[in-house]
Amino acid sequence: MSKPSSTFQLPNVKSPPKVAIVHDWLYGGGAERVVEQLHKLYPDAPIYTSYCSDDWRVKLDGKVITGFLQHWPFSRLRKYVGPLRIWWFGRIDFSNFDLVISSAGNGEAKDINVPDGTKHICYCHAPTHFYWRSYQQYYDKPGFGIMNPLARIGLKMLVGPMRRRDYKAAQKPKLFIANSSYIAGEIQQYYGRDAEVINPPVDVDRFIQHTKTARSGYVTMGRQVPYKRTDIIVDACTKLNVPLLVVGNGPEHANLVGRAGPSVTFRSDVSDEEMPKVLASAEGFIFAAKEDFGVAPVEAMASGTPVLAYQAGGALDYVTEGVTGQFFSEQSVNSLIQALETFKTSTFDSQTISQQSQSYSSKNFTKKFTVMVNKNMTKKSVL
Repeated sequence: MSKPSSTFQLPNVKSPPKVAIVHDWLYGGGAERVVEQLHKLYPDAPIYTSYCSDDWRVKLDGKVITGFLQHWPFSRLRKYVGPLRIWWFGRIDFSNFDLVISSAGNGEAKDINVPDGTKHICYCHAPTHFYWRSYQQYYDKPGFGIMNPLARIGLKMLVGPMRRRDYKAAQKPKLFIANSSYIAGEIQQYYGRDAEVINPPVDVDRFIQHTKTARSGYVTMGRQVPYKRTDIIVDACTKLNVPLLVVGNGPEHANLVGRAGPSVTFRSDVSDEEMPKVLASAEGFIFAAKEDFGVAPVEAMASGTPVLAYQAGGALDYVTEGVTGQFFSEQSVNSLIQALETFKTSTFDSQTISQQSQSYSSKNFTKKFTVMVNKNMTKKSVL
């Protein structure tokens, strides 16, 4: 008769991975919403970032860990000190983690070093704008006022080595996830890497209940900066004398007000609570920017409002001609005018548009992201 074994082996148990999240900086914008959703998915994960606003520290339940740039005395210049961020990000110790998720856009969050056995997945909002696609725009308008000539000299001297550094950093992640098909193309173009596409989370649920609101006029919203091309929208609606509500504020505000005709109104005081009603009350949402993704048009879609968008960038993922909206082909007043003259709100079904927006919900983002992580993680067993 055989003796029983003196050792007992536990069945295989799948333990959840120890996760860390890294982000360029936290002070507002669409990229931060991705971090917020990642925090909900991995609530125990520390969030490393170069600096963070007080409100985002609260939103992320105090899980934020910042570096010396948090106390940098020249807050306006923090965005332009890439070498200092590279130095800090490169020295974070990830030896206790199984998975590190970098949320990277115009900063250096992807330029981290993880030990062997630790997976690094990069959710990429865009290859760094001022090194690649938008270099000339930043060079022409650095945004430093009387210091612009000096800023141009610095940018011209540094762009070469910083591009090389950025390319090298982009070879570190095991997997790239792009926030749109457009950005996946740029990741291939500038970094030579393939990328999966998972669109960012949009809080569509708070807009859906307003789909049956009476509609009149057009609306556009966002930070009023040159690349958004709100000037095109204002000029086109002024020339056609069609009602337009411009929501938001920014450096271009005075210029936009000065060029607007009587059919254009401006509001910079729309609250988060009021925004769904504002979007739902419009015949159409006009979007003239070439964005990496663009959250505002999807919010408009959730409210049942069709989108009239410039045919480029992230809008190519969610605007379907004749179903969720319509495109105009050039970033010009004449191109938008032609589109406005053929844009018939009555041909769109608000319920269908709203249903289409569900593809970009936070729930769908979480589901897709979890599947992608599980597929790329090595399963471990505990004995």
